[in-house]
Amino acid sequence: MEYSIQQIARAAGTTSRTLRHYDDIGLVRPSRVGGNGYRYYDDRALVRLQRVLLLRGLGLGLDAIGEVLRAQDAQAAGGEHPAAAEARVLATHLELLQRERSRIEAQIGSVERTIAALDRTSRAHAAPGEQNPQEDLMSENMFDGFDHTQYREEVEQRWGADAYAKSDGWWRGLGEQGQADWRERAERLGRDWTEAAQDGADPASEAAQDLARRHVEWLRGIPGTPAHEAGGDLAGYVLGLAEMYVADERFAANYGGVEGATFVRDALRIYADREL
Repeated sequence: MEYSIQQIARAAGTTSRTLRHYDDIGLVRPSRVGGNGYRYYDDRALVRLQRVLLLRGLGLGLDAIGEVLRAQDAQAAGGEHPAAAEARVLATHLELLQRERSRIEAQIGSVERTIAALDRTSRAHAAPGEQNPQEDLMSENMFDGFDHTQYREEVEQRWGADAYAKSDGWWRGLGEQGQADWRERAERLGRDWTEAAQDGADPASEAAQDLARRHVEWLRGIPGTPAHEAGGDLAGYVLGLAEMYVADERFAANYGGVEGATFVRDALRIYADREL
């Protein structure tokens, strides 16, 4: 059975433009292209698209996904039935997803235990004779599933221990609401970049350059970075980050993958040349 590109886009929660791009770079080929140029996808193409979306969800960029798929395809080329090969590959993806689920479940459990401990604390104030549960918080494993310092070594290597200390102190000083507001600002900026890239905006356009301005202002607000420190090499820092967005899959994922990150990089290059 075959499905049109519009049907697949709706079912997968993506866009026809994205599917056409996947076709152009060889990630997901349609099963056939009609005489009118419309793309159609069969069940095997759907399974491959699912693999791509799973890997995207794990934070891999499009270039890395292509390498993974090519390696898996090569392994499956030894005479194994295509359905068996797909099932084996998906079993690997399933294992990765289960690990991620375990991490999220650990976080959920830690937050639930913290809420329970805080509830006991509030009841203790209402009933002075009850054992004070405030000492229970650390024993409740409240940090299961969390790693707030996982990038500490990398940051210190790139920009020095002082940069990490300043940024870490600033972050902790924001408090819960301040951290939530900062995340929302970063996520909104990432969404706006991604949408502009998907719409095919020109990096030199007014809209793209306004995004670049917002991006640089956002970077200026992070202590410990050359963007924040007086006399720092702001242009060099922005250009270095722009290249990192493309080269590092973790950053590229914030902008819809390598294609989106490339758009961000090009727009920031133009902004830095004009304004910095």
